[in-house]
Amino acid sequence: MKTAAHFQIILRTLEEHGFLLESDPKLPSVCSLITGAPLRGSWWSHPLAQIIFQVNEQLADHDDVMIAKLISRKVTFVQRQVWSELATIGSARERWQLTGLPAAIKSLLKQVESAGALTTAETVWPRKAKMKLGDAARELEKRLLVIGTQFHGESGAHEKRLETWRHWMEQRKFRPAKISIEAAKDRLEVKLRALNEQFGGSAILPWQN
Repeated sequence: MKTAAHFQIILRTLEEHGFLLESDPKLPSVCSLITGAPLRGSWWSHPLAQIIFQVNEQLADHDDVMIAKLISRKVTFVQRQVWSELATIGSARERWQLTGLPAAIKSLLKQVESAGALTTAETVWPRKAKMKLGDAARELEKRLLVIGTQFHGESGAHEKRLETWRHWMEQRKFRPAKISIEAAKDRLEVKLRALNEQFGGSAILPWQN
């Protein structure tokens, strides 16, 4: 099957569920839809890795798809139909998002909030920090405090851009529907619960830890 055919199947599945993991041992994912079976471990060594990579890139560029560390803190493609719920939750600044954040990560969050968007290369990161900048950025993503996007810098190396929800929505010209945090959480929980029950999964959402 050609990449285009795989991509259409994945888009339909994404529209059906509202979100789709990049890879998961049980739940539907980009990898399982392409390879025909769930994968454990890295997909880079799979014979169809190039197709997986190409489809991931197409999803990342699609106008109706965003990427977040939503399900079990893994890379998750999120369809436009649930953007309002996700933006509402991500912007809420609830206790599960902020409790236990080290000072260095709080500083990084403030830099992103001040700039609206900045790359990891543009951040001020203390040399004596107990964790690496990349780990700090991933922690903010996992708590849905920022949106992280991978891109190739001028040197050709991978870099990450961190954005606030407000900046991301302005760039996308997206106006979220008015919805309460409770209703937003409930809708995503119902969707994920249905997937877990159907496929024998145990995936969770960030606030369910």
